[in-house]
Amino acid sequence: MATSYYSTVFEQPAEMVWRVIRDFNSYPVWVEGAGESEIEGGRSGDAVGAVRHVVYQGRHIRQRLVAQSDVERAQTYEFADPAAAPVPNYRATIRITPVVDGGRAFVEWWATFDCEADRRDERIEFFGRSFAGWLESLRRALAKAGV
Repeated sequence: MATSYYSTVFEQPAEMVWRVIRDFNSYPVWVEGAGESEIEGGRSGDAVGAVRHVVYQGRHIRQRLVAQSDVERAQTYEFADPAAAPVPNYRATIRITPVVDGGRAFVEWWATFDCEADRRDERIEFFGRSFAGWLESLRRALAKAGV
């Protein structure tokens, strides 16, 4: 099993960052390149088991929320359909932790997955770069909203 990881510090308090990403359906609000998003079956965006169908860079992606914690400010999700890249057993978590010094937020995003042994390093790097890019997009969305 491979693990890809990225972390950064946001100037905003953890609670403000969590408010933006807490709703599993808010992906288009903070991820550049994400188009429409819909939670299937009329479920709530914070309901464990909810499946979001999002269009990202023209691709249709279905992901299932498998865990959500307001206490830990974390959510874990997996692909509801096979991923575009062959990464079976993909499961990702994003977590926001308060940084007491300065009232900031430590944001980390990681995924575990299986993949071909000869593509392991490539897949780990790909997801790490993706997490970094999506978190930079979140940073820009917060700045644009004046948060």
